[in-house]
Amino acid sequence: MDGKLRVHGHFNGLKTTLLFGLMWGVIMLIWWATGGSRGTLGIYIVIGLVTTFGSYWFSDKLAIASMGAREVSEAEAPTLYKIVRELSAKAGKPMPRIYIAPTMSPNAFATGRNERHAAVCCTQGILRILNEREIRGVLGHELMHVYNHDILTSAIASAMATVITYLGYSLMYFGGGTSRDDRENSSGGLGLIGVLLSMILAPVAASLIQMAISRTREYDADEDGSMLTGDPEALASALNKISYGAQTTPMRKTAGTQSVSAMMIANPFSAAGFSKLFSTHPPTEDRINRLMQMAQEMRAAQAGQVYGGMKATPQVRY
Repeated sequence: MDGKLRVHGHFNGLKTTLLFGLMWGVIMLIWWATGGSRGTLGIYIVIGLVTTFGSYWFSDKLAIASMGAREVSEAEAPTLYKIVRELSAKAGKPMPRIYIAPTMSPNAFATGRNERHAAVCCTQGILRILNEREIRGVLGHELMHVYNHDILTSAIASAMATVITYLGYSLMYFGGGTSRDDRENSSGGLGLIGVLLSMILAPVAASLIQMAISRTREYDADEDGSMLTGDPEALASALNKISYGAQTTPMRKTAGTQSVSAMMIANPFSAAGFSKLFSTHPPTEDRINRLMQMAQEMRAAQAGQVYGGMKATPQVRY
């Protein structure tokens, strides 16, 4: 072994492909149900491609600007630089830029279209409530989002969900055809029903798809980040504090913070009741339980290698 972490992608290429297929399937369903013409189909495709590409290519700039964050120097944040430099070197990856967002709501996120254009951002709130070990656990999680290329998946999910939502609303006013004759000859009553269903169900479908993908990404980053740091309990402790802090000091909802919320390590808004069903983040309790189970397995493996005598399998260093 060369000492570097073996990063595995959890089938992210397949997830991205499925996401594309599901999102475009919803768009095609809207187009068909409302008696769409070739012209409207072309418009949908162009909007989808342009929005997806723009969100992915400029993801770092858009997310950082949305949070009002600023890049900090090593003199300003020596602990963050020390941790990120260590973990990046351990993974054999370039070191991302480091930002701090001026909000007391505790959270963190990673962004950037690839490893060489990546950034990690911590809020002032998370730096206030977490100790160095817990911050290390959080940053390991965020770095793995970059190394597993989750930013592409997130950009596609966010962009396509936005497109589908606005298409659903726009169909209420414009219908599916490009002209009056098109609308009259296309599907009659089905067009009206399709418009109503699209307006109501399309945003819901988009949110559910985005939620499913986002939750899977979070579980994967928890696991891989803990392998990178070798300390699942640190991330579990951090998640417990962040979850409580986000409930007592929720982030103010704006267009900017809502666009970045799915990227954050925990839901930044106060969630209760029905809204939890549509959260892009898994339940904190489930994540903590998984991490504590992972910690037990890592201790058992280390104990077996220390006390088990000669083994055929060499010790794995995380």
